[in-house]
Order: sequence, then C-alpha cells, then structure tokens
Amino acid sequence: MAGTETSLLASLPNGFRAAVIGASGGIGSAICECLQNEPHLGELIAFSRSRDGLDFADEASVADAAGSISAKPIHLLICATGILTTDGRGPEKSLRQLDPETMMAQFRTNAVGPALVAKHFLPLFDRETRSIAAFLSARVGSIGDNRLGGWVSYRSAKAALNQIVRTVSIEYGRTHPAAVVTAIHPGTVRTGLSDPYSRGHNTVSPEQAAASILSTLNSLAPEHSGSFVAYDGSSIPW
Repeated sequence: MAGTETSLLASLPNGFRAAVIGASGGIGSAICECLQNEPHLGELIAFSRSRDGLDFADEASVADAAGSISAKPIHLLICATGILTTDGRGPEKSLRQLDPETMMAQFRTNAVGPALVAKHFLPLFDRETRSIAAFLSARVGSIGDNRLGGWVSYRSAKAALNQIVRTVSIEYGRTHPAAVVTAIHPGTVRTGLSDPYSRGHNTVSPEQAAASILSTLNSLAPEHSGSFVAYDGSSIPW
C-alpha cells in the first residue's frame, strides 16, 4: 500500500494486516489514518458500531466481526473503544453520586467489550509471527497512581481492563511467544470524550496521540507483554 517512506511499525512483518476496533472514534480514526501511511501495511480492517454495527454488548456481533476476517492472520489489533460519560452522566465527583446502572454501563463498554474482543480476535494471531494487541486504557485506571479519588466507575472499569489485559497476556505468552499484549494510556487527547475534563492538563491532538501510540507499540518486545504503558513508552504502575 502506498504511503510515506517512514514507518512507525517497522517491527511488524511486511504486508501486515491490522484490525482497529472503535475506528470511528477520535483516537481510533486517527490511528487508522496513521496506519494508511504505513509503507508495508497489507490490509487495514476497521470496525465500529457506526461503520458496520459492531455491538460490544452482543458477543455474537463480536464473534461475527472476527470471523469475517479470519481467512488470514492479523498482526496488529488495536481496541480503541471506551466511554467516559453514560447517558449524559459524567464521572462521579464523590461516592454519593455513584449509580449502579451507570457503573454497569462503564464496565460493559470499558472492560467486558474489550474482553470479548480479546476472546475472538486474538486467536487470529499467528503463533510464530510478531504480533501486537493494544487496548486503550487510562492512567486513572492505575490503582497505585490514584491520589485524587473520584471517578469511581470509570477508574474501576479501566482497572478491570488492565487486569484483563494482564491475564490474557500470560495465557497468550504460552502459545504465542512472539506476541505483545498491552494496555496503553493515550494521554489527554483533544476529543469529544475528554474535552470537558481536560482543563489543567497538557493535551495532544488525535493525530499526535496516534503516532505516539504506534511508535511505542513498535518498540515493545515480547518480554513487555502484559505491561501498562503510556503513549510515550513510560511504564504506569498497576
């Protein structure tokens, strides 16, 4: 596929296949644009609810999406899904604001959905070829880095996602020694999701975030599988 001469993903095989879940979101669409410029990309498959009706609440929908591209192995999987607000309700400022239905919605999208993606898409990885799976997490999902409190539902759902990624990486490390499975924090990105909560934070454009994410993923070796990293490659405590 035609593109620039500079590759952000030189460690992946020539003609690699990439699948992006959540491709219509601010970060997901920017990642797709970056991937289109990869000189040795073979195929990019983009999934989202708005594009093809992929529904994370329906396992059959996720399984069908994976099945539709199962004829050949994939080498890059990026799950760029997530919600911060639910039915107009933003993150809780205190425990008094916790609503069980809102909390369950956070877990369905930010933890259960990515777990189903892992269940059905990771089997498409070749057992011998270098492959990378990245699940967009958030620094606020870190238990060790939590110094402000608040945001109980979102923090907890992202912490659950981190545990899912860690557990999956151990299982796949036994059968896919060349694979990397990681949770990655994209930074505070100027998207509709984070804009209302970005005051006082350094922000980056979706395009900057996408390039940084891909460059960091390229640098991760199999021994880094199961890690929780930031867009700049720095490690984040669990």
